[in-house]
Amino acid sequence: MKKYDVIILTDKRYVNPIEINAYTKNVLDEDNYVRIALENQDLKVDRLSWDDASFDWSTTRYILFRTTWDYFDRFSEFSEWLNNVSQQTILLNSEKIIRWNIDKHYLQDLQQNGVHICESYFIEQGTTKTLKELSIQFGLKEFVLKPCISGAARHTYKINPENIKTFETVFSELITEEAMILQPFQYNIVKKGEISLMVMNGKFTHAVLKIAKSGDFRVQDDFGGSVHSYSPTQKEIDFAENAVKACVELPIYARVDVFTDNNDKLAIAELELIEPELWFREQPAAADELAKGIKQLINQ
Repeated sequence: MKKYDVIILTDKRYVNPIEINAYTKNVLDEDNYVRIALENQDLKVDRLSWDDASFDWSTTRYILFRTTWDYFDRFSEFSEWLNNVSQQTILLNSEKIIRWNIDKHYLQDLQQNGVHICESYFIEQGTTKTLKELSIQFGLKEFVLKPCISGAARHTYKINPENIKTFETVFSELITEEAMILQPFQYNIVKKGEISLMVMNGKFTHAVLKIAKSGDFRVQDDFGGSVHSYSPTQKEIDFAENAVKACVELPIYARVDVFTDNNDKLAIAELELIEPELWFREQPAAADELAKGIKQLINQ
């Protein structure tokens, strides 16, 4: 017999925080919505940091990735931990999905499966061409540079003919260590924002609209972006659900970030399957849908 049904994963900063600001409160509230929903399904639940060395991971049926927001800063350690813990229990979402989704090359897989993605050019590690040469090759004047493995807009830069020289050194250093992506700057993200659609067990539950602060292009709240309630069209809902179906396997939860591209087509910006902000505080019933899906897995 397992001691727990589900362990909700966070990172150690949010286990027992001493100082609780607005950001930390949101983290705690989000995880609490999930905990209450799981407990309402009569499941035995606890919440731990993913790197808790004192816990025996074989004592839980499932571990649910939620606010593990330091994993990309400790990726080597996290990857080794994934290898180990996946042999002891079941991960939600699975290790297969996590490793697929961590690397933005997954966008190419979605495109091959018929999902329209943001126009993207993948520059593999070790490439010797300069940013200027690549911009000419792909016909890019104003574009965004970012790593294939990233989070919280790490090393995400807006490049144009006026500043490209200043980023050549940054790019040459980054490309020796990791693969990068070049994407034409998407003007509608600044004008209209980016829509995040939450999908639980393959079905849409709720959405928010993220808008960058004036003068910026990054919609993350880390950079001053704002979040608003949003009622998506049926076309947007269908697009999000179809994107989730195109994954390597069906995830228990997903956040599908979409926008209208420069050609006025609905496109994937990101598909977040590892530890996305899911805004349960905007729609607590979505946490219930997630919990029901997990209960169904346990009852199989």
